[in-house]
Amino acid sequence: MTFLNDLKTALRSLSNAKGLTITVVLTLALGIGANAAIFTLVRGVLLRPLVNRDENRLIYIRQNAPGLNADDTAFSVPEIQDLRNSIKSVKEFGDFSDFQFTVVGLGEPRGVRAGVVGGNYFEVMGLHPVLGRLIDMRDDGPNAAGAAVLTYRFWSTVLKKDPSVIGKGIRLESMGARTATVVGVLEPSVPYPDETQMMVNVVCSPHHLSATMVTGRVHRMTELFGRLAPGATLEQARAELVSVHQTIMKDHADAYPVSAKFGIETRLLRDQITSGAKTILLVLLAAAALVFIIACSNVANLILARTVRREGELAIRAALGATNSALRRTLLAESVLLCGAGALLGVLSARPMVSILGSYASRFSVRALDLEVDSSMLWVGAGLALIAAVVLAFVPRLPSADSSNGIGLPSGSVRITGSTSRRLRLFAVTQIAASFLLLAGASMLVKTLLHLQYAQTGLDTDHVLAMDVPLMSYGKTPEQIAGFYRETIRRVSELPGVDKVSVAVSVPWRDAGGFGPGLQFTAEGHVKNPGDEDQRAHFRSVSPGYFASLGIPIVEGRDFNESDRIGGERVAIITQSVAQRMFPNQDAVNRHITWTDPVIKFIPGFTPEPIRIVGVYADFDDQHVIPGPQMTIYHPFEQLMFGGELFVRTSANPYSLIAPITRMIHDMSTDQPVEHPMTLSDVRSEVLSADRLNSIVFGGFAIVALAIAVVGVAGVLAFSVSARTREFGIRLAIGSQPSRLLAGVIAQGAFMAAVGVITGTVLGYGIARLANRYFEGMQMPSTLPVVASAFVLLAAAVVASALPAARAARIDVMQALRSD
Repeated sequence: MTFLNDLKTALRSLSNAKGLTITVVLTLALGIGANAAIFTLVRGVLLRPLVNRDENRLIYIRQNAPGLNADDTAFSVPEIQDLRNSIKSVKEFGDFSDFQFTVVGLGEPRGVRAGVVGGNYFEVMGLHPVLGRLIDMRDDGPNAAGAAVLTYRFWSTVLKKDPSVIGKGIRLESMGARTATVVGVLEPSVPYPDETQMMVNVVCSPHHLSATMVTGRVHRMTELFGRLAPGATLEQARAELVSVHQTIMKDHADAYPVSAKFGIETRLLRDQITSGAKTILLVLLAAAALVFIIACSNVANLILARTVRREGELAIRAALGATNSALRRTLLAESVLLCGAGALLGVLSARPMVSILGSYASRFSVRALDLEVDSSMLWVGAGLALIAAVVLAFVPRLPSADSSNGIGLPSGSVRITGSTSRRLRLFAVTQIAASFLLLAGASMLVKTLLHLQYAQTGLDTDHVLAMDVPLMSYGKTPEQIAGFYRETIRRVSELPGVDKVSVAVSVPWRDAGGFGPGLQFTAEGHVKNPGDEDQRAHFRSVSPGYFASLGIPIVEGRDFNESDRIGGERVAIITQSVAQRMFPNQDAVNRHITWTDPVIKFIPGFTPEPIRIVGVYADFDDQHVIPGPQMTIYHPFEQLMFGGELFVRTSANPYSLIAPITRMIHDMSTDQPVEHPMTLSDVRSEVLSADRLNSIVFGGFAIVALAIAVVGVAGVLAFSVSARTREFGIRLAIGSQPSRLLAGVIAQGAFMAAVGVITGTVLGYGIARLANRYFEGMQMPSTLPVVASAFVLLAAAVVASALPAARAARIDVMQALRSD
């Protein structure tokens, strides 16, 4: 009952200091709320178990080729067969190929991202249906009926959990058309390696049934999963896979160029899923911890200042026989009430913060979309409140009844002992140092974002509209497909305000990386050095008018024209970088290039025949936001039909054309999807959204930290001025100028800020060096963000010092001398 009485006394005491109570509670709520929200995010993404059965036995196997800048080259069917026949430490392998389909039969025709899977895929993954059944061995092989399984997210968001979807027939279009039946809905689970909307069996993809897919060792497009054999460990599986993979490379050396540096990696699927978000979430957690440290330091200053003002009360209680433990218990009771109220408000504010941060983190891990707020948030809030309460209760120094040099009885003014003054400044410096770390990190992200945002593309991206109009081949000949796009271009060109229309295989920046590291080729008259491999270039398929639509200037030769069709002469357009590399100081037009990459035999429309160059255009880097030299070879769209992206250059508002273009295309073909209309400027902005969100989130943390730190510095100086009123009065009485007092107080604030910046710099450097051991790609911030952050903090400290300094300069001498 003693501590309960202390709580009642503390409540009465705090009710008489409403301003302090509100300030402390709000400050702690910021620190505790941010940490509770971030912990919920970290727990949901990194720590929450997968729904997959025996997830600790489920592995992800990846083949890479650092020499080609390829972190994941995927596997070919022959490679998977070799692994299945040789590996003993893995009980079963499951295969998954990412594929883009256009689906007809589930409401509006739409493009979906799907996985083409083998019959044992779901068994290996350890997943179950919530409706119907999953694909199994009865659906394997070329003679099976087409079967599709919908992901839970697609079923619940797009189809509104319609149970009648089971048994419905659909048509799937991608490099050919196939029909399938929806057989089930997958339980909520993490889609990996891609956020797919459905999974289909192999028979749904004509490409997967082709002889080139089945026999081509270099035709790599399949991801591989496995389940460890009983008694086998991850280390054993990893060692065996490396050994077998080396044997495979030795037996088929022509498929594994030495310069590509092929290798194989194995890790738990759970670790692979969280790898993309781990670093950013741990950095977020560190940022939240810094905010908590800043908040606690600020509150510690407030509590310490309040204790100094109550020194008379505490001294009297000590003189009347109160023990140190009783006094400390009183302070603890007040801290518990303040921190408890702060934690409660923090947890309440953390719930909406979780939704905001979840949307942010979903850019790095799809698991963030399914966050659930549970009791763990309450425990985190309670734990942080308890830590803060104990720290705050033991910050002040207590008086004793018999100490001659202790805190004395009240004498009419506030006095600060040396140790108290040092503590006040220590907490202020701590706030500044932590704020500097956050501000420097946020400045680095903002600098990176600005660099990306204002990089010049050389194009007028605001007036080019891109729309997905995917290729539909059901019941059509290649000539009819080409005719559809020709007619689309003709009709759209007649709309008011339209300047140019074209079709291409991909949308710049949005589809970056979709075509791998490029294909090998050679050129007429080009001689390579002994031992060198052929050069690599990206291929693109574009219609006449594409370069004019995007505003890419011609260097020499011509654009594609109506004669560059199916059955016509094989022609190509190259970028200036290709011309300079393959034909230095020569005219490239009318010379020939030849694709030599072994992969071309698996790509419909490619041949190893020489192709005549008809034009050279300026480099256009559609892969990177910051443009660089680009080795690209363009083919006529009708000779190499892929994708189906419509580009419209207009002098009018591009978005005003969406409705008439959509109606026009649907009048031509009711099954034709028209999706994702967006100007190239907005496409680029969307690609930068992750960097923009980084800047906003960490900038928000930095602003909150800076505000708390500035208030802390101002509070310390204001309290210092009030305690030194008599000193300042004496100095003024003996002739000191008010301006000197003003400068002295401002100098104190600037000195504390400088010490904080130096401390933060040293700590930041040490933390970055330590983090670099555990996280790849960690970089030290450049000079500009560090200097800018230091300047902002020093300027803020000077501004925060101005008010207390002005107060010191305006002290009334007679009142100050009578204050003691």
